[in-house]
Amino acid sequence: MSKQISQMDNLDKPREKLLAKGAAFLKDYELVAVLLGSGIKGKDVIKLSREITKLFESDFNALTLEKLMAIHGLGSVKASAIISAIELSKRYLIKTNRKITSSSDVYGELKEYHNKKQEYFLAIYLDGANHICFTSVITIGILNQSLVHPREVFAPAIEHRCASIIVAHNHPSGQLEPSRADIVITDRLKESGKLLGIELLDHLIFTRDGYYSFNEEGLL
Repeated sequence: MSKQISQMDNLDKPREKLLAKGAAFLKDYELVAVLLGSGIKGKDVIKLSREITKLFESDFNALTLEKLMAIHGLGSVKASAIISAIELSKRYLIKTNRKITSSSDVYGELKEYHNKKQEYFLAIYLDGANHICFTSVITIGILNQSLVHPREVFAPAIEHRCASIIVAHNHPSGQLEPSRADIVITDRLKESGKLLGIELLDHLIFTRDGYYSFNEEGLL
């Protein structure tokens, strides 16, 4: 049976361990415990943190504030702190200075989505030199015009002053040819980008075996 937080030696407590050894020495649930600070009556911070890391492992990319708050004992304040920490870390991944120079670069960036069983529609936001600012999941599920609204796609680009975007989505069926809906969505985003001064550089349809680029096919 795991020890309660109050029963741990100081160096076993996540915060004390972090101060003594550094964040790299902490397990995932211990890092979450540091963010939370405390648990609730009947559920200590370690148990609560382990439940949260299980949620991370199930589908980190689709994590939302609502999903976190569904965990018993995790209120809006603690859930908001976790979501904010995740979002902040994503934004600062720009420091890795990854640059998109081709459609194959985009395909490589999206490798974690190659085997997804649902359709993920994503947007990659770029600076003026085509360095990646961040990547965002816009929607999950069967694509249609109502789900992929230009407002949802371009709002982050406006907020973070990005120069251009690339959109992409996977086809779990393994088929790479664009559907009529894919073409309509692309045209709509292209025209919206022109109005906003934020260029749509490409739309990639991808599977685990390859990709289809609207740009390479001359459709942008």
